[in-house]
Amino acid sequence: MLLCVTNLLFYYKTKKLTAIKYKTIILIALCAFVSSIDLYGQHAGNSVYNFLNATNSTRVTALGSNFLPIYDNDISLAYANPSLINKQMHNNISLDYIDFIADINSGLISYAYNFEKVGTFVASMQFANYGKFDQTDNTGQKIGEFNASDYAFIVGWSKPLSEKFVIGANIKNIFSSLEEYKSYGIAADVAITYFDMDKQFSSSLLLKNMGRQITSYASGENEQLPFDIQLGIAKKFEHAPIRLVFLFNNLHKWSLNYENPDSEKDIDPFTGEKKEVNKYAEFGDNALRHLAMGVEFVPGKGNFMVRMGYNYRRQREMKIYSKAGLVGFSFGFGIKVYNFKVSYTRANYHLAGGTNTISVGTNFDTLLKGE
Repeated sequence: MLLCVTNLLFYYKTKKLTAIKYKTIILIALCAFVSSIDLYGQHAGNSVYNFLNATNSTRVTALGSNFLPIYDNDISLAYANPSLINKQMHNNISLDYIDFIADINSGLISYAYNFEKVGTFVASMQFANYGKFDQTDNTGQKIGEFNASDYAFIVGWSKPLSEKFVIGANIKNIFSSLEEYKSYGIAADVAITYFDMDKQFSSSLLLKNMGRQITSYASGENEQLPFDIQLGIAKKFEHAPIRLVFLFNNLHKWSLNYENPDSEKDIDPFTGEKKEVNKYAEFGDNALRHLAMGVEFVPGKGNFMVRMGYNYRRQREMKIYSKAGLVGFSFGFGIKVYNFKVSYTRANYHLAGGTNTISVGTNFDTLLKGE
């Protein structure tokens, strides 16, 4: 951090703020901010504010993971990858709603505005409402009800570094309420995207949820945030209306496996001893837990899209061994109606149920002009 600040002061004193040095100062400032934040590698369930990793966008959900590297004017992708923000999103708005399992509801509202000199900003509000819970005493008698919810107010920004590189960042203010227990935290995402419009190729590298819990639910040590390092690759074929997407997550932590004490497959039924694990199978299983993939069918001018995704880790952790079904798969479509883009996605998390996500987006300028 000291090195970053020293370099920043040097550029300031020289007062030679050329276009290149201006971009350098932005990178140095981001470096100083990131280096001042504690980074942690966490499995799900070992960190706080895990709703930040929810797949709020229909497009993101349909393609299998919780982020995308596709560089176009889809504002609903910005909350998960700020380096996708661009000036074509100016005055775009998107509303995303998830009908989650049980009575859990979640959603995202995003709006973009472009400032020519400083870049494009996207303001978003992400929320998760977990419904009503019965409050009981020590004997199990109901004495009332309480609610639980999480909110994040996100400001995203991006700026082109060159013709093919874009850098972006999100700042998140996080509020959580669980009955009478409250918590506040702050986090940041930093991302960089490379894109080649001629070859219809793009790739993103993200550092997500860097930050800390400012106030905890109860007195004691603050809990850790769900930090993640992600890499995504997207390629649309020149002579076929198909885009392939490969998404890699948890790149900072190799082992995503866990021991299941109830797994009968780990115990030899005759000797009662634990079976030896095939190291090659274990390596392949763990490698695939980092990968999700999707395919997007985009015929014509993109007024209609069909999407499908597969998340290996989700299937391995959520399936029933006797019947996997479509757990881990997701399906969706998008269509443009007048000036509105409407999308729907069904994601299968378990045989007992899945999620339904609906998105509606438009641009205020074209809407008012009636184009």
